[in-house]
Amino acid sequence: MQHKFTNSLINETSPYLLQHAHNPVNWFAWGDEALSKAKTENKVILVSIGYSACHWCHVMERESFENELVAQVMNEHFVNIKIDREERPDLDHIYMDAIQAITGSGGWPLNVFLTPGAKPFFGGTYFPPVKAFNRSSWTEILQTISHAWRERQDEIESQAEHLTEHLQKSSGFVQTNNDISTRNNDGLITTEHCDSMFSTIMKSADTQWGGFGKAPKFPQTFTIQYLLQYHYFTGNKEALEQALLSIDKMLTGGIYDHIGGGLARYSTDNEWLVPHFEKMLYDNALLISILCDAYQLTAEKKYEDAIRKTILFTTRELLNSEGGFYAALDADSEGEEGKYYVWQKAEADQLLGDDSELFCAFFDVTEPGNWEEKNILRMLIPADVFAKERGLDKDEFLQTMEQCLRKLSLQRDTRIKPSLDDKIILGWNALMLKAFAKAGIVLQDESYRNIAETNFKFLMKNLKDNNSSVGLFHTYKNGIAKYPAFLDDYANLVAACIELYKATFNEYYIKNAYDLCDYVIENFSDNESILFFFTHLGQKDVIVRKKEIYDGAMPSGNSVMAENLYKLSLIYDKPQWGTRAGKMWEVISPAIIQYPGSFAIWASVILQQIAGMIEIAVISMDFLPISRKILLNFIPNMILLSSQKENNNFPLLANKTGTSDTRIYFCKNFTCLAPFSDADSLLREIYKTNKITG
Repeated sequence: MQHKFTNSLINETSPYLLQHAHNPVNWFAWGDEALSKAKTENKVILVSIGYSACHWCHVMERESFENELVAQVMNEHFVNIKIDREERPDLDHIYMDAIQAITGSGGWPLNVFLTPGAKPFFGGTYFPPVKAFNRSSWTEILQTISHAWRERQDEIESQAEHLTEHLQKSSGFVQTNNDISTRNNDGLITTEHCDSMFSTIMKSADTQWGGFGKAPKFPQTFTIQYLLQYHYFTGNKEALEQALLSIDKMLTGGIYDHIGGGLARYSTDNEWLVPHFEKMLYDNALLISILCDAYQLTAEKKYEDAIRKTILFTTRELLNSEGGFYAALDADSEGEEGKYYVWQKAEADQLLGDDSELFCAFFDVTEPGNWEEKNILRMLIPADVFAKERGLDKDEFLQTMEQCLRKLSLQRDTRIKPSLDDKIILGWNALMLKAFAKAGIVLQDESYRNIAETNFKFLMKNLKDNNSSVGLFHTYKNGIAKYPAFLDDYANLVAACIELYKATFNEYYIKNAYDLCDYVIENFSDNESILFFFTHLGQKDVIVRKKEIYDGAMPSGNSVMAENLYKLSLIYDKPQWGTRAGKMWEVISPAIIQYPGSFAIWASVILQQIAGMIEIAVISMDFLPISRKILLNFIPNMILLSSQKENNNFPLLANKTGTSDTRIYFCKNFTCLAPFSDADSLLREIYKTNKITG
C-alpha cells in the first residue's frame, strides 16, 4: 500500500508508534536525534503520549494528526515526539505528574510541551479539532504556545525550571504525617490499624453492584485481595461478602466478555455494563489471581470456571508461539469502540432460533438495546435463580446458554477484530506468569504450570541484557529487546519466580528471585531514602528519577519489592533484607492506613505481618503431594519450601533432622513447633492459630 507520508516512526517496533508512522506530522521517537534537533533549532518539544488500545488517542489522531494543515503548524514550530506509554512508563510518569500539577487532572492522550532541554511547562490531554467541551482547539493551543515561545522564552524557561524542581521534590515519598494517633507507642502498626483500613475501604464500597466508588469503576483487584485476606485472618463476613460481590458483579457484567472470556479495562457506569472495551494483559492476570483466592476460600465452581475461561482467552488471544504474552487488544475495530463485541437483537434471533428468547432474557438483550441502541451481554440474575424462576433444570439451561454463546462466537469470528498490541512487556508478562503458576497450584493443572515455565524461559532468552549477568530489558518485539527494565519489571518477576517455585519446587526459580533482588538493591536504591527508584541508575535520558509507591492499575514496584524482600529474608536468613522491607512500609504507613485503596498491596503486606509469617519446611521422599495438598489452602502469609532431604542451599531446609520419613516443620514469630508427620495435622494447627482479632 502506497502512503502519502512516512515519518521516522516507521523504524520503531511499538504498534502504537507504527500507527502514527504515516501521519503528515514529522514524528520522532524519544531519543538523541529529536532532543538534539530541539536544542539546535531552539524549538519547543511537543511530546504526545498514548498507547495502542487508547480510544481517545485514536480520535485525536484522526481529527488532528492526520490533518495536513494541522501537521504543517506542528512541523514548522515544534519538534514532535510520540511516546508509547507502555514502552516508556518512566517518561509517562514524569510528564503525567507535570500535567497533573499544571491542570489538576490527567489521562491519555497526554500532550506535553517541553523546553528544548526537555523540561515541561504546559500541556493537557485530549484537545478537539475545533473549540468544544470548554476546551481550546488543538490549533489554538499550537499557535498560542508558538507565539509565547517567540515572545516570552525567558518566562517559559523559568516556569519550566520551577515545575521541574517541583517534580524533583515530589519524586520521592516524604513522610508528612507523623501523627502519633496512627501508631501505638512503639511506632508499630497494630491490629487496630488493619481494622481501620477495612473500615475505610468499606466506606467507598458499592454494596449493591460491587466494587468501590462511583463510575468510572475499575476492578481494584488489590482492594478485593485485602478484603479476602482480612476475612481469612479475622473471620469478618462483611469483608468476604463485599469481595465476592465485587468479583461476581464483574463476572456477570458487561465488563467481562461472556463469549470469548477476558476482562475489559474498566466500566463507564456503576453497574459494570459498559466497559472501555480494551483488554489489557495485566488486568486479566490480576483477575486470575483473585479468582484463585476466591476459589480457595469458597470452593465454588463458578470461580474455577472463570479462571479457566480467562486463561483460555489469554492463551488464545495473547500468547505467542514461543511462550510470550502480548500486551493488549484494542477497544476499537473499524474505527468504532466496542463494535466487535455488541449485538442487535435481530442478530441473536437469527442465529439462535428457538433459543433466542431464553438467551436474550438471560443476557439482557432487547430490541432497543441496553447501550446506544445495541446490546452488551450481561447477566442481571444468577443462572440458578433464573432457571428456578422459569422452572428449568439448571444444568440443562447452562448447557443451552453455552451452545448459544458458541454460535455467537462463530458469528463474531467473521467480524473484523480489534487490533492486537503485540509487544512483549516484561513486568506484564511476569504478572501473567505468576497468575498461571498460581492457577496451576490451585486447580492442580499441569498445563498451566507448563505455560508459566515456558513463559519464564521465553523472558530469560529474549529480554536478557547480554551486557549484564542479571539485567533485563523492558520490551521485546520482532527479535528486538529495548529499554532497560524498570523497577516494576524486576519486582513482578521476582514475585513470579517465588510463585513458580511453589508450582514446580524447582530451586532454580528461588535462586533467580534472589539474584534479581540483589540486582535491584544494587541498581535501583537511593542513598537518601529506603524506597527504590523507578529507573535504573544507568539511565540518563530522564529529567527526574521518580519513586512510584501507589498501587494503581498495577502494583507499585516498591510495594512488591517490600514483600519480595521480606519473603526472601526468611528463605535465605538475610535479616537485613527483612529490616529494609519493614522500614519501607513503616515510612509510608500513615498514608497506607489513611488511604488503603491507593496502597492496597502495601495494606495486604502489613496485614500479613500483623498475623505473622508462617514458615513451612517439608522434608520427605514424597514431598510433592504433601506440599501440593498444603498449597491448595488459602494461607496468604505462608512461605513453603520442600525437599526430599535436608538442603543446605536454604536455611529453612537445613539441619532438619528426625526419625520420621516425613517431617513438616512449622515456625512462626521466631517459634517452631515439633515436626508434623502429615499435612492434615499441620493444616489443623494453622487454622487454629493463624488469626488476628478483628
